[in-house]
Amino acid sequence: MARIRSLALTPLADFPDIGAGGDLVAAIAACLRASGIDVRDGDVLVVAQKIVSKAENRYVDLPRVVPSPRAIELAEITRKDPRLVEVILSESAHVVRAVPEVLIVEHRLGFVVANAGVDQSNLGPDATERALCLPADPDASAEGLRAGLKREFGVSLGVIINDSFGRPWRLGTVGVAIGVAGLPAVADMRGRADRYGRTLRATIVALADEIASAASLVMGQADEGQPVVHVAGFASPAPHGRARALLRPPGEDLFR
Repeated sequence: MARIRSLALTPLADFPDIGAGGDLVAAIAACLRASGIDVRDGDVLVVAQKIVSKAENRYVDLPRVVPSPRAIELAEITRKDPRLVEVILSESAHVVRAVPEVLIVEHRLGFVVANAGVDQSNLGPDATERALCLPADPDASAEGLRAGLKREFGVSLGVIINDSFGRPWRLGTVGVAIGVAGLPAVADMRGRADRYGRTLRATIVALADEIASAASLVMGQADEGQPVVHVAGFASPAPHGRARALLRPPGEDLFR
C-alpha cells in the first residue's frame, strides 16, 4: 500500500435535490465544474447512498405495503410500523436481533445493519408515508457513476457509495463503503514487516471504509445538503476491488 501523506476532502457545494430517475452523473459533473475542482486521475468521489437510491427510484410507498404475520410479530417486539418492518424483511436474508426500538438484520447483499438500511429521513416534506431502500447493487451503481464521469472528464476516478452504519460494542454511526469502483476496497498487509522487522499476520486495512468515514465527517448527517465529497491525495497500487470484499465470510464470524 502506498504511503498517503495527506488527503484533501472537498464537498460539492449547492448540490441539487435528486428525484427518481435523476441524472446523477450530470449533477455531479456540473457541481465539480462549478466548484472549480481540478479532477485528476486517481481522485475519489464519495457519494451518499441516499442520492443514489433516490436516482434509482428505490422508494417504497408504505400505504401499498401489506404486513405479513412475521412483520406484525416483529413490529410488536420492536415498536415499529409493521409496514416498515415488512419492507425491511423484503430486503433481508434473515433477522439477527429484534428488541424494542432495534431491528438488526443481514441484508440480502450481506451487510449486517439496522433496518436493512431502509430509511425515512431527508426524503422530502411530503414523504412521511415513504421509505427508501439501499441500491439494488451498490457496486454496480458505483461502476456506473465511474464510467459516466470518465466520459465527462476523460480521467479515471474512484467512486465510493457510503452509508452510515452502527457498530457492535461502540456508540454512534460511522460512514462505511457499500459500493466501490476504481479503487481497492481492502489492502492485505499480511506478510509485510513492521518497523522492527516483525511480520504482520492479521492486518487487513479497510481502505474504502476509511475513506467513506472521513467523507462522512464532511457530508454531515442532518440538513447539510453535501452528499458528494471529492477526495484528492489517495494513492494505492493495490488492485481495484468491490465493497463485497469488505464482508467477513460467515465461516469467520465468531459472534453469529
